[in-house]
Amino acid sequence: MTVTWEELGWERLADGVGRVRLPEWDCTVGLVAGAGAALMVDAGSCLAEGARLRARARELTGGDVTHLALTHPHFDHVLGAAAFDGAEILAAEGARTVLGDARGRAELREDAVRQGLDAAAAEEAAAALPVPGREVSGRLALPLGGGREAVLADLGAAHSTHDLAVLVPVPGGRPVVFCGDLVEESGEPQAGPDAAPSRWPAALDRLLVLGGEDALYVPGHGAVVDAAFVRAQRDALADRFGVSR
Repeated sequence: MTVTWEELGWERLADGVGRVRLPEWDCTVGLVAGAGAALMVDAGSCLAEGARLRARARELTGGDVTHLALTHPHFDHVLGAAAFDGAEILAAEGARTVLGDARGRAELREDAVRQGLDAAAAEEAAAALPVPGREVSGRLALPLGGGREAVLADLGAAHSTHDLAVLVPVPGGRPVVFCGDLVEESGEPQAGPDAAPSRWPAALDRLLVLGGEDALYVPGHGAVVDAAFVRAQRDALADRFGVSR
């Protein structure tokens, strides 16, 4: 790599694995570098932000982003996706029904504007939003070359209608799990109109099985946490939504 993660304002989590917390909505974007391939986890909130992320990935890995995983269909995580032309886009099973539907795109655009994104930028990004080329049902092992792989897991409806997590095994180190907004550290988890609150605690149970006790869990918003934090948030959500433990 030509520059360090820290020099570009990114947090290095393991060799070839890191993330950045974006301004405005404190949204996390992850990057996993292999040999001749690179996976980005989430795309930012608009085309300009997506383009900056793609450029940073080139600086960090020496190559282009070849795969883009979208953790869930909310504007701050997906509206930069069209900036990753040529990358394979992956999402949880059923996400095409939101990202490829005119009403779904309109709702993303409207939500972005309500949250403060410039209306023209929101319109441009929503109109250009690509449909995921591959949907993940269950788990999918994604080879990235050089012995590196990422495991994408469809965790069902919870924070959103279609939640995807990404596990990065780290030989000799702690696995890294990109959680999307299934886990939030910098504020209380948000349950919008597309959430499935009664299913959220069970999704976190599956997330903990995916990553295990030693993993680094990377929230969609906030600082990296451990399994104990995820378990405590699972219990708090169960209490909040009246779900039996």
